Amino acid sequence: MLKFIKLSPSRIKDLLLIVSLSISLFLVFLHPQTPLPLAVTAPSRSPRAATTSCSPLLPQPALSPAGAPTFAFVGPNLPPVVVSGDTRSFPYTFKSGLRSAIRVARVVKEAVDRNEKGIRWFVFGDDDTVFVVDNLVKVLSKYDHDKLYYVGSNSESYEQNLKYSFDMAFGGGGFAISYSLGKVLARVLDSCLMRYAHLYRSDSRIWSCLVELGVGLTHEPGFHQVDVRGSIFGMLTAHPLSPLVSLHHLDAMDPIFPNMDRTRALEHLFKAVKVDSSRILQQTVCYDHFNSLTVSVAWGYAVQIYEGNQLLPDLLPVQKTFSPWKRGARVEDHFMFNTREYPRNSCQRPLVFFLKSVASNKNVVWSNYTRHSDGKCLRPDAIKSLKEVKVVSPELDIEQMMAPRRQCCEISSSYDESMIINIKNCGVDELISMDV
Repeated sequence: MLKFIKLSPSRIKDLLLIVSLSISLFLVFLHPQTPLPLAVTAPSRSPRAATTSCSPLLPQPALSPAGAPTFAFVGPNLPPVVVSGDTRSFPYTFKSGLRSAIRVARVVKEAVDRNEKGIRWFVFGDDDTVFVVDNLVKVLSKYDHDKLYYVGSNSESYEQNLKYSFDMAFGGGGFAISYSLGKVLARVLDSCLMRYAHLYRSDSRIWSCLVELGVGLTHEPGFHQVDVRGSIFGMLTAHPLSPLVSLHHLDAMDPIFPNMDRTRALEHLFKAVKVDSSRILQQTVCYDHFNSLTVSVAWGYAVQIYEGNQLLPDLLPVQKTFSPWKRGARVEDHFMFNTREYPRNSCQRPLVFFLKSVASNKNVVWSNYTRHSDGKCLRPDAIKSLKEVKVVSPELDIEQMMAPRRQCCEISSSYDESMIINIKNCGVDELISMDV
């Protein structure tokens, strides 16, 4: 009997997770080298996400009883399927772990051995990782691919870094290996893997072999492992002064916009990404001295309005809107960044406006944010009737992110239901503070 099993995208993802096929390979194809500092060229203006539906590696489908043929129905845009090599000769001794970690680690070697033309970087990430590809290419363009570079970021969780390493790029957030390093690593990876049968993860194996080669991690804070659960509002509204490159663990986080599911919320964020990827989530703070208000803009995501004069250093720590990745009464919430408490009482929180729409014309971008309901909280007269915030900004030149300086902003002199904010470069000696 011939049995057909129709797999939904979510089911395909489940299968991927079951066999621990945790790394999707991205080959960043780049033009021949030019003398320009931004020689790396993104394939298009529309960033793409790493998803199971476009994974270049497909696991063996679960077979039906009695070996009946099984078919997986997938979308029409599936890239070429690459079958991993046999890893049965490699030892794996981690108790309760999955041997597929070896196969996933060897994807690095197998990608290099394909000998594709015109490659400068090999980029790896999990099947539940979203990449902002334009920003990824821009970030990597800072480095010489002819040298030995290993680029990425560690976990947000102190405990996770303590367990695995503070110097390892976590695979979920994604990491990049320069072409030159990839060629060297491919020659020694198999012999190196024989020494690390005791390790649990694939990224731990790659890191260990890179350590043996003497190559350390080049830290880029735009890669996000997202080892937290729940709402990441606090993380997204206090992003580092660096381009957003990736977000991981999408299934463990709440939808990032209210009244949307996870997929729709990410699609909504990427509307802003497509218009100005360099500026996405960049935090800008300005002040209304007359009404004693502080406004924090996380561009393309949310605007927060605080009562009173909030000093900039007090706004940069991440609001703890999330819980630790590990669950349990003995788990401590230590993170790799400064944090501040998020008030339980919603009336003690800032007034929040979420992205509604974004458009651009001749390098000028308009983004509109609408007020999120805060119940029956009493607000100052100046913002009691405020329904929307409009932000006007120039497209952010990636060159400004090479030696980053936070930009400044100005609030329209009068507003009732609509506030207008203009983002601009700060003056040479301009301070981001309230005039007193």
